[in-house]
Amino acid sequence: MDLHADYAPVFKALGDTTRLKIIEMLSCGELCACDILEYFEITQPTLSYHMKILTECGLVICRKEGSWMHYSNNVQFIGLIKNYWSSITAEQVNCICKHRKSDNQCG
Repeated sequence: MDLHADYAPVFKALGDTTRLKIIEMLSCGELCACDILEYFEITQPTLSYHMKILTECGLVICRKEGSWMHYSNNVQFIGLIKNYWSSITAEQVNCICKHRKSDNQCG
């Protein structure tokens, strides 16, 4: 299993300011699509596009209630992402940098 490949879609999804703001909004709890639409003043198709990206990569969970979709952050998966980020941004015994060839050093 290649964790880098598994998490790449998440970081790609977070490369958009609207999607980052949606994640922040959902940190307060579940929201109806109508509430998100009102905040951003975007069209429903545009919101659907952003939510599709966020749900497909696993950051957001959706459920349908009547004719509206309700969204919430996938807190369990977000916890895994935090752990992954911590692991790749701190020196480790099995760090990728430990496996480089010594003859490829700069200088």
